[in-house]
Amino acid sequence: MTYPQHPTTPPAQPGPTLSAPVPAPAKKRRWPWILGGLVAVMLIGCIGAVASGGDDTSGSTGTTEATTAAKKPAATPKKTEQAKDDTPGLNQPAADGDFQFTVTGMKCGVSKVGSNLLGQAAQGQFCLISVQVKNIGKEAQTFADSAQKAYDAKKVEYSVDSSAALYANGDQQILFTEVNPGNTVKGKLVFDVPKGTNLTSLELHDSLFSGGVKVWLK
Repeated sequence: MTYPQHPTTPPAQPGPTLSAPVPAPAKKRRWPWILGGLVAVMLIGCIGAVASGGDDTSGSTGTTEATTAAKKPAATPKKTEQAKDDTPGLNQPAADGDFQFTVTGMKCGVSKVGSNLLGQAAQGQFCLISVQVKNIGKEAQTFADSAQKAYDAKKVEYSVDSSAALYANGDQQILFTEVNPGNTVKGKLVFDVPKGTNLTSLELHDSLFSGGVKVWLK
């Protein structure tokens, strides 16, 4: 017995091969440029703020300094040493103990004192200082020129040359002179100092052990 044959299904024909979709070209990113622009804007803003702030600070400082200067009292001119300690000068009385001294003048640059026959030459130069000595005490007091001192601007101390003072004073001697209360004697203190020395002050004493008083020679 012959069975009818069923028609066979023809094999499927391969269809066209589908390829993967090609992605669209990426769009050019713009954010780096935008970010750069923002940074530039911020930098410009910061620079402007700093410049503006600097001007404001300068102005503020100037105002503050001006205000401070206005509040400060005017500077007082410095007083001279003489005015500062009220030290007496030429032709002004200065007392120490029982003696009141008045220095009336000074002459330096003297090379010799006395006469041609009797005299004394200076080692450097003689400075002759004219002085009046008054006894303001209640009993007699002896004036000793050896107790007197002279000083230059560097505070170098010089002693009286008593032997030269004998020639410089002549008959008007004040060396070891006893002065009664109320009386005044006059004479010259003699200092032998280096040439060019500028004596600026004296320290005068009523005795070898007194405190002394300072007198300016200017």
